[in-house]
Amino acid sequence: MPDIMGDMDIAFPNLGIYLENVPKNFSVFGFTIALYGVIIGTGFFLALLLITNIAKRTGQNPDDYWDIAIYIIIFSIIGARAYYVFFAWDSYKDNPISVFYIRNGGLAIYGGVIAGFLTAFIYTRIKKKSFLLMTDTIMYGLLLGQIFGRWGNFTNREAFGEYTDGLFAMRLPVAMVRTGEITELMKEHMSAATNYIQVSPTFLYESMWNLCLLILLLIYSKHKKFDGEIVLLYLGGYGLGRAWIEGLRTDQLIMHTTGLPVSQMLAICLVIFSIAGNIFARIKLRKNSLSK
Repeated sequence: MPDIMGDMDIAFPNLGIYLENVPKNFSVFGFTIALYGVIIGTGFFLALLLITNIAKRTGQNPDDYWDIAIYIIIFSIIGARAYYVFFAWDSYKDNPISVFYIRNGGLAIYGGVIAGFLTAFIYTRIKKKSFLLMTDTIMYGLLLGQIFGRWGNFTNREAFGEYTDGLFAMRLPVAMVRTGEITELMKEHMSAATNYIQVSPTFLYESMWNLCLLILLLIYSKHKKFDGEIVLLYLGGYGLGRAWIEGLRTDQLIMHTTGLPVSQMLAICLVIFSIAGNIFARIKLRKNSLSK
């Protein structure tokens, strides 16, 4: 591996992978298109295809999910951006217009999930549909969208962790990384002859975690006991992985006044909520079966 990397290069030295000229964007007829947005858009589209396929297989009307999709996409992006900006306001207060520059990254998945749930709740109340059944179905697509979406972090050179020399260690040129995300430990492992940092690819860890969780939920779907169970399993499964992975990241969003990583604390709360919700639902099911 060379000591000097091109500004657009990304390398995984311990895997023997060296990627040259990995773009952040590309041009079509003079218009610059961010690869980050293309990846997220692809994730949304594939997620919707999976959701409608599952809806059809489970006797639901796929058109309901095409109808709700546009609302969830719009409000989830707004929610993801609002969540990120709220907890990273210091990065935007001197140039408030930059709040709208989402092509540069800065979408927090938890904000998107919260907004998506609220949108689904309002939609199902208006359309008189089952909120729990619809959100159970949507969870599969949400995970698929997250799997793809994390690769937008890869092209944006963000959402990485502390220095590591492990198997999946990733090298990024300093010129392509936000200064505030370069830690003292990373600097200590840089020599005068290098122009890169070596980090943990937490975007990859989360993408792989979500892939495993999606496979497990698809396998388990035939054994679902109650509407809302897939939602609870998603919240617990994703929260468990995020609580671990968030602790590795150097770009954590911090709770104001507490100094605690907000997404890590929320992840832990969701794991607890998932366990409690499953226990409560199963007790209720058992009581209902005994009373018949």
